[in-house]
Amino acid sequence: MTATNPTASTKPVAPAKPAVDPETVTLSGYVIDERYGPGAVVTQDPSDPSKPHARIGEPGKFPFTRGVHSTMYRSRLWTMRQFAGFGSADDTNRRFKYLLENAKGTKANTGLSTAFDLPTLMGRDSDDPLSAGEVGRCGVAISTIEDMHRLYADIPVGEVTVSQTINGPAAVIWAMYLAMAKERGIDWSTVGGTLQNDILKEFHAQNEFIYPPEASVKLVVDTIEFAAQHLPKWNSVSISGYHIREAGSTATQELAFTLRDGMEYAEACMKRGIPVDSFAPRLSFFFNSHNEFFEEICKLRAARRIWAHAMRDRFGAKSERSMLMRTHVQTAGCSLTEQQPLNNIVRVAYQAMAGVLGGCQSLHTDSMDETLGLPTETAVRVALRTQQILAHETGVHRTVDPLGGSWYVEALTDQMEKDANGYIREIDDMGGVVAGIHKGYFRRQIAEASYRFGQEMEAGDRLVVGMNAYTDGNEGQQVEILQIPHTVETEQCDRLAKFRKSRDADGVKRALDGIRGAARAGQNVMPALVDGALAKCTLGEMVQALADVYGRYSGGPEW
Repeated sequence: MTATNPTASTKPVAPAKPAVDPETVTLSGYVIDERYGPGAVVTQDPSDPSKPHARIGEPGKFPFTRGVHSTMYRSRLWTMRQFAGFGSADDTNRRFKYLLENAKGTKANTGLSTAFDLPTLMGRDSDDPLSAGEVGRCGVAISTIEDMHRLYADIPVGEVTVSQTINGPAAVIWAMYLAMAKERGIDWSTVGGTLQNDILKEFHAQNEFIYPPEASVKLVVDTIEFAAQHLPKWNSVSISGYHIREAGSTATQELAFTLRDGMEYAEACMKRGIPVDSFAPRLSFFFNSHNEFFEEICKLRAARRIWAHAMRDRFGAKSERSMLMRTHVQTAGCSLTEQQPLNNIVRVAYQAMAGVLGGCQSLHTDSMDETLGLPTETAVRVALRTQQILAHETGVHRTVDPLGGSWYVEALTDQMEKDANGYIREIDDMGGVVAGIHKGYFRRQIAEASYRFGQEMEAGDRLVVGMNAYTDGNEGQQVEILQIPHTVETEQCDRLAKFRKSRDADGVKRALDGIRGAARAGQNVMPALVDGALAKCTLGEMVQALADVYGRYSGGPEW
């Protein structure tokens, strides 16, 4: 097995003559052999010849290639986590309850995953002039602790895990959530969930950053430290390859950049003096599951092995819990097509199966209409039913790592691990992730991969059903599109105006001064942010208080 671009430093080269048949090449550029045999796989760990299969290992044991638990889905299914968020907090609260009601009867745990609108993602209040026209459009609008109460009204947040997809203002949104739980009398030690909070990938791919990279990483470390001290069930960061892949990277780049981002956070935490085994067990990951079925499975297997070795050998972790990589998987939004949208149901089903066969701990299945707009209730239900069919009708849960030992799967896992480690070494050599951000390294790598894929599609070497192949009937498939009325924005701004009038202005000023003071002193800002939320400071006010100290970032000289 060979790769057309096996290391980050090697530029793509023209294929030898005769040209490689594009049907034999994966999305990441791996040329796949016609068949695989025992010679394709090295099962022995070179450091211990007495253990002939140590490189692959056993489920639930180092290096966790075959899964993080010894029994995997035989004893507990993956968490079925559906993404929801649109309009007002009340609109999304109703969708949350709809999802929980439709998940009744499944053996899997159900988690709620919250999407925020663009103003919230950028740390702006709904009545900010720059928010006009975007309030509630691509997610839920949250500006105050009152919004947070309405968002999770009647949701047992001490029992249901909640994921929050927020990055630039993640510390502030999380502070509002914790303040809301405190006002409801919920002990933080019982609160479980995940804060995405992966700011490094924003600089690589998604662009929803606020502060410079150095200050942004400091805020992530603040949340990791605070969670380790007060919220034993909370994942303070979900290190996310998903958005890197959505921006056009290959699976191998997604694997490498994601894990190296995680290593950057671990290094920053240890620099602060936080013992690795006190925070590493609550680090979580988030990967994309795209169309290349076996590549996606092998990516997750390779990720667990790379992370286990890094935590043990690079960071000196002693606890096995620090070495196992727990991951959420979401099917690939970028693979969905506007043309023939019903085909997306099939794509999502296969991508979901790849995530499960790869050993994910939680899974989100995209709705068929997400390329057209926010999902309708019908589309959301089909997406959830896709997971339930996978869990209860296919039998994939009956044995652990059913593809383990496949010569092809193990060989591809090894190749992806090798190539990802090549990228990681290159990032190390340039001084780490933050240094790479300033040099524009990640953006260039992703842009080149995206460009190559675009060329392959235009040439017809990469077929996408309904787009550049089998296009008959493109005009015949129409689906309902969820519309967000403008009244959502006007009502949200009216509520915010009333909220501002109802609060103690002196208390707000003291709280904002406290946030600035903590930031200037280099202290963990989480206690001050929770106090700010309780004092009824708005999202935008607290974000600006930090910006008064850290500044705002518009990109480096090479952007």
